[in-house]
Amino acid sequence: MNDSSKILAEMNDRSREVFRRVVEGYLASGDPVGSRTLTRDMSEKVSAATIRNVMQDLEYLGLLDSPHISAGRIPTQEGLRMFVDGLLEVGDLENSDRQMIDATMGSNSDDVSAALDRVGSALSGVTRGASLVLAPKHEAAIKHIEFVGLGHDRALVVLVFADGHVENRVFHPPPGQTPSSMREAANFLNALIEGKTLSEVQSAIAAQIEARRQEIDQLSHAMVESGLAVWDDEGDTYERLIVRGRANLLDSEAGEEDLERIRTLFDDLERKRDIAEFLELTEEGEGVRIFIGSENKLFSLSGSSLVVSPYMNADRKIVGAVGVIGPTRLNYGRIVPIVDYTAQLVGKLIADRG
Repeated sequence: MNDSSKILAEMNDRSREVFRRVVEGYLASGDPVGSRTLTRDMSEKVSAATIRNVMQDLEYLGLLDSPHISAGRIPTQEGLRMFVDGLLEVGDLENSDRQMIDATMGSNSDDVSAALDRVGSALSGVTRGASLVLAPKHEAAIKHIEFVGLGHDRALVVLVFADGHVENRVFHPPPGQTPSSMREAANFLNALIEGKTLSEVQSAIAAQIEARRQEIDQLSHAMVESGLAVWDDEGDTYERLIVRGRANLLDSEAGEEDLERIRTLFDDLERKRDIAEFLELTEEGEGVRIFIGSENKLFSLSGSSLVVSPYMNADRKIVGAVGVIGPTRLNYGRIVPIVDYTAQLVGKLIADRG
C-alpha cells in the first residue's frame, strides 16, 4: 500500500467526503471550493466551521491548498493523484462520443497513418483537449540505419525501410559512446542489414557473438588446462582471460599466435556486443509521436495531465498508445472511457490490417 492509499484508508467518512467534494467541485468549475458551499451538499448536517477544520487537516496532509487567504480550497497534485487512484468514479461512454469516434475508423482502403490522424482529430474534438497518438513501430526490411547523438544521454536512430518508410526513434545509448563509435556501429550494421528486419539483424548479431565465443573457448582451453591462463568473471559481459605464464608462452610460437588470435577475437566480440546493445536499445526506443492540437512542449509545462491507454496488435503485443493532454482540471470520469474505447478501436484496426 503506497502513502496515498494509506492516507485514504485512514480517513474517516467525513474527511473522505469533504475531500471528494472539493476535488469534484474544482474539476467541474475550476474554482476553489469553500466551506459554505459544502454545507449545502454534505450527506450529514455539519457547520461551516467543522468543514473548515477538516479542510485544514487535509491541507496539512498535502492534499488541499488555499490559493488565496479566506478563499476556498483546491486539490494539490498529490491530492489529484489520490483522487484519481482511489475515489474516481468512471462514467459510461456517452453515445454521442462513441458515434464520433466510430466515424473516424473510415474505410478499409485507408492506410493506418490516415486513420490515426483522424483518431487524433476526433479525440481533440470530443474531449476539447490535445490528443496524442503513438503510432506503431514499422516492422519491415531495413535499407539504411544511422545513429545521431543528441547529448550525453540521448541519441536518435534513423531507420530507412526498403518500402520507403522513414522512422526516427529516441533512445539512451550505452555510457561512454562517442560519435565515432556510433558511426562505426552504423557502418557495420549497414553492411549486414540489407533485406533484413530489425529483429532478424539482432538474431544475426547474436549468432556471430556465439560463434566468437566458441572460437575463444576452443583456443583458450589448452592454456587454461595447462594452468597458463585463467578466466576472470567468466560468462559475464566483461570477462577476461588472464595469462599467468606469459614467459612460458615465448617458448612456443604456436602459443604466442594463439594468444594474439584470442586478443583479436576478444576485440571483435566486444565490438559486436556493443552493436547488439545498440540494436536492443533501438528496438525499445520510442516510436514517432504524432501530436494533434498541441506542441510537445506541453509535456514540460506544469498544470497539465495526460490520460493515455496502450493498444495491441493481433498478437496481443502493445504496439502504440492514444491519449488526451489537458489541464489537471480534466473531467477524468468522462475522459477515461473515451480514451479506453479509442485504444480498443485502434487495436482492432491494427490487428485487422496486419
